[in-house]
Amino acid sequence: MEITKEIFYIMNIIGIVAFAMTGSLKAIKEGLDLLGITVLGVMTALGGGITRDLLINTVPNALKSLTDMSVALLGVWLAIIIYKVAKGDIGNKYYILIPDAIGLSAFTTTGALIAYNADVSFFGIVILATLTGVGGGIISDLLLGKVPSVLRDDFYASCSIIGSIGFYITITLTQDLTVSAIVCSLMVLMIRIVAILYNWRLPKFQ
Repeated sequence: MEITKEIFYIMNIIGIVAFAMTGSLKAIKEGLDLLGITVLGVMTALGGGITRDLLINTVPNALKSLTDMSVALLGVWLAIIIYKVAKGDIGNKYYILIPDAIGLSAFTTTGALIAYNADVSFFGIVILATLTGVGGGIISDLLLGKVPSVLRDDFYASCSIIGSIGFYITITLTQDLTVSAIVCSLMVLMIRIVAILYNWRLPKFQ
């Protein structure tokens, strides 16, 4: 079954803009120059999708379409504008975490849609959806010389895992991609926002 192009397009645009803003604001916070801000923003926005497409043996959409790169650059400039409007006050974590939660929701959904279209197993859907959601953030953390926060101290990838499971259950029961995409995106977004507000963490073992 072909994925619904309109759903994918909308969620992909939302994810790219949100993650480009997230990566750019992280770069600004770390004191990178304009090139560094642009590179980090673009890689955060497109890195997860590129990795996902390579795993299913497809030329990454970001390398075929002018739209993805253009939208990512737009997200970078939006982040710079936000920084300027806020007069440099991006110490508030919500400047970064809220766009990031939106991007995580959108990209987990696009990853689940593409995985379903690729006819992979349940585990394939969960892995590809989660990788699409968190891959860009992992790449940006590595570029900044940090242990990825998704592996260390945040209830983050778990949101993608739960959302992709919700997608699988819904598509199995309804065979409706639109409903499944909505369920997945809302689950990820709501769980991630609650995790931010209540500072959820997975247990650690010393």
